[in-house]
Amino acid sequence: MTEPIIAFDKVVKRYGSHIVLDELDFSVAQGEKVTIIGPSGSGKSTVLRILMTLETISGGVIYVGGEPLWHERKNGDLAPAGEAHLRKMRTQLGMVFQQFNLFPHMTVLRNLTEAPRSVLGLSKAEAKARAEELLKLVGLTEHADKFPGQLSGGQQQRVGIARALAMRPRIMLFDEPTSALDPELVGEVLTVIRRLAEEHDLTMLLVTHEMRFAREISDRVCFFDKGKIREEGTPDEIFGNPREERTRQFLSAVREGK
Repeated sequence: MTEPIIAFDKVVKRYGSHIVLDELDFSVAQGEKVTIIGPSGSGKSTVLRILMTLETISGGVIYVGGEPLWHERKNGDLAPAGEAHLRKMRTQLGMVFQQFNLFPHMTVLRNLTEAPRSVLGLSKAEAKARAEELLKLVGLTEHADKFPGQLSGGQQQRVGIARALAMRPRIMLFDEPTSALDPELVGEVLTVIRRLAEEHDLTMLLVTHEMRFAREISDRVCFFDKGKIREEGTPDEIFGNPREERTRQFLSAVREGK
């Protein structure tokens, strides 16, 4: 079996006495599409934020692409990672947030070209060509010269997806990417993510409350509760015939809109 592209080994995350991730063991294979579901406060978004190095860990080790994320190998041992190591590891991952986090004073095109030029060292022409290709992918070619404030929420989130892709990540993380959108705009964002999943060999880790979408897009679904994976399996197993009573309770509550 090939080495997973993401591996959590007994990872702990705590805030004071509150444990958010409880010795979490979790891995994702290269090219796999994995959705994390679960109640609020179960640790779902924390997993993504830790991978993006937006949150530190309290214990355990995480590997991305076979390399430790929050540690560096020194003299055969693992030592806390320095900023240069974290910067290098970050380039493998792209994240789409609940809020769009676009630069409001930059055009759509410049939102997509700024980081590839400053971080990856692309020329202006290379960055522009990549941005135009991605705007076509997300269906926003004609909006390249607009500012984020001139776009709908759904359009802004599609720009957010394109901006994450502009860095050519191996892994895409989606943290409830439709939760801030009006209901009629959700579909256009899910369509773009679905297209990415079908047409591109990206590893994708998705946190979402859109259960029907999770069932369609995922290779595997993980149900989180109290900082642990309580149950995981194929979409048909989790949504069609969950083994755990806690999973059944959660899915029943979601269906009833509680």
